[in-house]
Amino acid sequence: MPTPLSVLDLSPVPSGQTSADALRNTIDLAQRTEHLGYRRYWVAEHHLMRGVASSAPAVLIALIAGATSRIRVGSAAVLLGHHSPLVVAEQFGTIAQLHPGRVDLGLGRSGLLRGRELVRRFAGPADGPAPEAKVVDGLLIPPKPRALARSERFVARIEEQQRLLSTGEPAESPLDYRAQVEEILQFVDGGFRSASGEPLHALPVEGADLDVWVLGSSAGQSSATAGSLGLPFAANYHVSPSTVLEAVAAYRDDFTASAKLARPHVVVSADVVVADTDEQARELAAPYGQWVHSIRAGQGAIPYPSPAEAAEFPWTVQAREIVADRLDTQIVGSPETVVRKLVTLRDATAADELVITTATHDHTDRVRSYELLAKAWLES
Repeated sequence: MPTPLSVLDLSPVPSGQTSADALRNTIDLAQRTEHLGYRRYWVAEHHLMRGVASSAPAVLIALIAGATSRIRVGSAAVLLGHHSPLVVAEQFGTIAQLHPGRVDLGLGRSGLLRGRELVRRFAGPADGPAPEAKVVDGLLIPPKPRALARSERFVARIEEQQRLLSTGEPAESPLDYRAQVEEILQFVDGGFRSASGEPLHALPVEGADLDVWVLGSSAGQSSATAGSLGLPFAANYHVSPSTVLEAVAAYRDDFTASAKLARPHVVVSADVVVADTDEQARELAAPYGQWVHSIRAGQGAIPYPSPAEAAEFPWTVQAREIVADRLDTQIVGSPETVVRKLVTLRDATAADELVITTATHDHTDRVRSYELLAKAWLES
């Protein structure tokens, strides 16, 4: 059997359309990718963005689960820091009680980081010699974008988002991430105790048939938490390609077998656009750079442009620099081209699964991309 493929959907809002259109597209794509044999359908959590409709993952996942019957559904990832562990556990436990054996609770740490700390995870040093790209086992590992470190508007937007989403915990001293993940596991297993030692039971999450995951972008607290607790780990090649290898290596180094997982299990994400030919795929993928630029320049994701709109974007040297790592690692082309590059990504990271995120202006092109990839991957 080939390495399983899964889906990560941000519910992009195409220019000229509405969030309702984007959410309907998400439901339709989930149903279609289930039929195509994809293993999981994950959604993201993004806030205050005109071009992304996936801001309430538990609600959206419940809708997707109700519209499908076999595919696993879940998050990549719920951002702790924006939600209490108890509320997250109860939300996903509710879904899992009605859809047992199909729910993945992915947990992310970004919501716990202040704006500048978050930028430092993804940005290179603002000054000094420019770092160079590397190729490891055929996989491009680009340098972190230095221009991102100078994006004051990006930092300001993150900090304003954190203020609006705050759960009351001061950003300067967030709860320990591992402790929050452990709380969720305790609610699931029924072993949670109050500060005084009294057992507290959270229904309906207690005993729910769901899997807890950790999402990470680099070697650090996320990879260490996933490894030491024996949880599966999702690594972000599509968001932070510069650090994917160190993230999966750190996770494997820290891994300790658990009751649910005897060996490390790694999913690696990739931005992918597939069309019948390389040229057609490049045309469909052309708006991606402008879309990522809008995020990193501090605008928040704009509605996803059409290829014609993207052709009018006034690129500058600095604008290209801020998105170069993402553009250089986007996997675009015919089915044969994309399969070859995904095999390289899988082998270089020793991934157990690949999760594919695809954004195009027209929903039909996005569906077609997943169709072409599923067929070519199965035949490879």
